[in-house]
Amino acid sequence: MQQPPQKQPQSYRELEALMSTEYATLSKRLQQTARFMLDHPQEVALATVAKIAEQADVTPSTLIRLANSLGFKGFSEMQQLFRSRLVDELPNYTERIRAVRSATGETPDSTQLLWEFADANRAVLEQLPSRIDPESLEKALDIFEKAHAIHVMGARRSFVVASYMTYALAHVDKPALLVSGLGGMYREQLRAMSQHDALLTISFSPYAEESQRACEGAKQRGLPIIVITDSHLSPLASFADVVFVVNEAEVKSFRGLTASLCLTQALAISLGMRQDKAREKAIQQDQQRNP
Repeated sequence: MQQPPQKQPQSYRELEALMSTEYATLSKRLQQTARFMLDHPQEVALATVAKIAEQADVTPSTLIRLANSLGFKGFSEMQQLFRSRLVDELPNYTERIRAVRSATGETPDSTQLLWEFADANRAVLEQLPSRIDPESLEKALDIFEKAHAIHVMGARRSFVVASYMTYALAHVDKPALLVSGLGGMYREQLRAMSQHDALLTISFSPYAEESQRACEGAKQRGLPIIVITDSHLSPLASFADVVFVVNEAEVKSFRGLTASLCLTQALAISLGMRQDKAREKAIQQDQQRNP
């Protein structure tokens, strides 16, 4: 019996290389399946197991056997790498929409899509609290509370989360600056960080270079860094004092931001409550000293 590879591929490119390396050792049926998957990555990313098996002219169990032989626990784990490739290589929404229609042979109506996005986001929100370490929450709040100002960085898709967090912090009376890069001035904005400040960076695969450079600069200057990202293997995680790994909903290769927005909202409001409690305590102490 063939032994599965010791290390599970972490990207589509690694999987592609492993398939090529292991191809000669596979049975004829598994070779047929591997050829189809490499020749039709968009269909594999978006179609159901039954549809992929039908198109590859194999049984669904053959797909599972191929995944197992390449080190995956199940087919869905391997399929996720094909979906990641689609997101990374088809950044244009029009191209993704065409890919969805091509792979599934369907054009879902607006109500169907609304239900799919709502169900997917509901699922990730239900899972979010159990996946966030309470100690990490408290540590992040400690950093925010001590910081004179919080600089918030989120490029491209993550900008929505960064923008909201800056807004929320301002409304709980915490000085916050959005690193927007307006006018190409990322460097100038980051230079405004002082040693008494903190940096919050939000970035998801394929990880914005601007966000990585911001973390590098903050680390060199000794600033505390909180990162919201999608994997502990994210290049930003190595710079962080606190890492929040958030799994966002994904429907037909379109990823959401609902869980990240929920997390930032909880952080901002929790910080506001902390600060309000500290102010009350200070007033009480002052009254005791000066009755």
